[in-house]
Amino acid sequence: MSTTVKTLAVAGAVAAAVAGHATIANAQAQEKCYGVSLAGENDCAAGPGTTCAGTSTVDYQGNAWTLVEKGTCETAEIPAMDDGTPRMGSLEALERDLPA
Repeated sequence: MSTTVKTLAVAGAVAAAVAGHATIANAQAQEKCYGVSLAGENDCAAGPGTTCAGTSTVDYQGNAWTLVEKGTCETAEIPAMDDGTPRMGSLEALERDLPA
């Protein structure tokens, strides 16, 4: 194996390690926030009958979550419900705004 190939292999391994560390650090700075995503824009968990990311069918669906900056979920500004009831994000699944 040539020196160039070895150098590229080591550089690739280092880049992968750094990228993995950055992903872990970013994930630790975020938390799951239920009830804040628009339809089809959730990161995961959109309730029964759905598979995962992008499968919510209702805006602010209570059982669908999106990753948000840690500490911002419950203070996120989202529109009130049609009847004027305020909506807030939650660290746990909600029973509101579920598909019919």
